[in-house]
Amino acid sequence: QVQLVESGGGLVQPGGSLKLSCAASRIIFSYSTMGWYRQAPGKQRELVATITSGGRTISADPTKGRFTISRDTAKNMVYLQMNSLKPEDTAVYYCNARRELIPVIDYWGQGTQVTVSS
Repeated sequence: QVQLVESGGGLVQPGGSLKLSCAASRIIFSYSTMGWYRQAPGKQRELVATITSGGRTISADPTKGRFTISRDTAKNMVYLQMNSLKPEDTAVYYCNARRELIPVIDYWGQGTQVTVSS
């Protein structure tokens, strides 16, 4: 069964840090680009960062230099280290796995809430 399970969200003050974790089923992890997306209230879901199976990363402009995506192949885990958090980072953060093989299939986690507020 394909599963993505996020953890690590919560309430943090502006300027603080959080680390999100996503546990992925082995069946999809090895051949997928893993990513983090977020959706704020009233807004569309947007890309935060992705990392390919080969370790190549892409980060969205609003989070460059503050957020870092990484993956641990041995543990089938992907992480998002978030530093210097701002109130505008408040959103539900979703873990995504996109198969790098044909057919391309997207899998999503259930999301974890991140709230940045004083």
